[in-house]
Amino acid sequence: MTTDGTPVRLRTAHWYDGRSRDNYIHRSWMKRGLPDDVFTGKPMIGICNSASELAPCNQHLDQLVEHVKRGVWESGGVPLEFPVTSLGETQIQPTSMLLRNLMAMDVEESIRANPIDGVVLLAGCDKTTPAMVMGAASVDLPAIMVTGGPMLTGRHEGRALGSATDMWRMSEEVRAGTLSEEEFLATESVMTRSAGHCNPMGTASTMASMVEALGFTLPGNAAIPAPDARRSRLAHLSGRRIVEMVWEDLCPSAVLTRPAFENAIRVLSAVGGSTNAVIHLLAIAGRVGVDLTLDDFDRVGSHLPLLANVMPAGEFLMEDFFEAGGIPAVMAELADVLDGDAFTVTGRPIHEHWAGHTSWNRKVIRTMADPIMPEAGIAVLRGNLCPQGAVVKPSAASPELLTHTGPALVFDTIEDFKARIDDPDLDVTPDTVMVLRGCGPKGYPGMPEVGNMPLPAKLLKQGVTDMVRISDARMSGTAYGTTVLHTAPESTIGGALALVHTGDMITLDVPGRRLTLDIDDAELDRRRADWQAPPPIATRGWYRLYIDHVTQADTGCDLDFLIGSSGSVISRESH
Repeated sequence: MTTDGTPVRLRTAHWYDGRSRDNYIHRSWMKRGLPDDVFTGKPMIGICNSASELAPCNQHLDQLVEHVKRGVWESGGVPLEFPVTSLGETQIQPTSMLLRNLMAMDVEESIRANPIDGVVLLAGCDKTTPAMVMGAASVDLPAIMVTGGPMLTGRHEGRALGSATDMWRMSEEVRAGTLSEEEFLATESVMTRSAGHCNPMGTASTMASMVEALGFTLPGNAAIPAPDARRSRLAHLSGRRIVEMVWEDLCPSAVLTRPAFENAIRVLSAVGGSTNAVIHLLAIAGRVGVDLTLDDFDRVGSHLPLLANVMPAGEFLMEDFFEAGGIPAVMAELADVLDGDAFTVTGRPIHEHWAGHTSWNRKVIRTMADPIMPEAGIAVLRGNLCPQGAVVKPSAASPELLTHTGPALVFDTIEDFKARIDDPDLDVTPDTVMVLRGCGPKGYPGMPEVGNMPLPAKLLKQGVTDMVRISDARMSGTAYGTTVLHTAPESTIGGALALVHTGDMITLDVPGRRLTLDIDDAELDRRRADWQAPPPIATRGWYRLYIDHVTQADTGCDLDFLIGSSGSVISRESH
């Protein structure tokens, strides 16, 4: 029965319930030793598995899936695992973001086309989590997510290492001459010491936190370490729960509501989460028809404090965060500013997810009265350099650079940047504003994580540790620095970033939410009239489809024809 008492007719009855030739075909090919009654009134539960040996963060999902299956069988369902595209953030070139929407299409069409009444989504690495939610949301069958969890804390010579975050730091120390290459490489094997995704509050941990804050997972999902037995337990319980959700007809559209997204934005601020979450949440909202905008991130979350003392904005790692209470403890601290009535996959309001929870370690999860930083949410900038917006993460930036004016040093491509950045004769000072263009959704293509440009070697050797950097790219959630990202419109389609000349003065005013190119409108118009679009990067295949249809960063970088939902109905038979 649904929550309103309406009887539920299983979607899979279309395939299996009847005596026709088509019903015979569907049952016969699926039986393979299964009893006849499996096809009579039992929910068929798809387990959407993004495990892949080419996606290191997702390799262990093949083990988690067995625990999901146990839970499904226990609750009277039939588990049916199927593979989907997997995206390994550290391996895919030119960037996994190019393929997020392709994975979302794979998930959507695999769910819709097959005899499935509900689905458990197994994700881990950065783009796999939003891609799965996007795809499932566009079908709107009962769905619940289980993420793979962060890896255990790496240690070297007694010191904790944050995967990726400490890699960024140490690689800069090598370039500065303060760390030898041998010492750097000695950390390589201990940086990632277990199964799981990166262990700072990078994009993977952030997106796991976001789906928990959205109410799309069981409570506590985000932070349980990948090897911890409690993650297997949660997977088992999620298998049980999805069967109940089918009988309740509890679909993503009932969970992914406006209040849920605003809750997620507030949690994003409190945990110092990745700027990538902005793009992913906008894309998910577009699939369920929630009118979420870029400005909502500033309006809803920017004034909130940083509570999670986790890298890259803090000191600790996800294992510590879990032991301190994880997302339920953070939400308990935020209770007065959250919508506790937002509905969740448990069938209950989200305030029950944090009820009775508290921080067990105030060094790791602080209180609203004693935060790490009083205002830490993502700031949205406007101005003639970014009329459709840009973002900056104050919690990862240098406070003294949040208000800054300096001359531009322009790099037209990432290749141009790499060729010149270590030139000892590069005309650059600590006041310089480094500008990288050609790295937006259409221009790269795929909007890579290159916005946290390494600093010039000559300045590193002088002890400089941060500079203002501006691009139409993204940056890794594990990275840090005063980096303005997601500048829209991007340079490749004629955004103002394309019109900047080396030596132009640029003003960054984060408190005032402004980013301006300090030239008059007449000169800007003259440059725009002289600008010529670069030649197309691709003429065929997925690249061409992506470039022709991807939206800008301020609306989530989804493909324009994928926004919205097609539902779960299949109107025609296959034979």
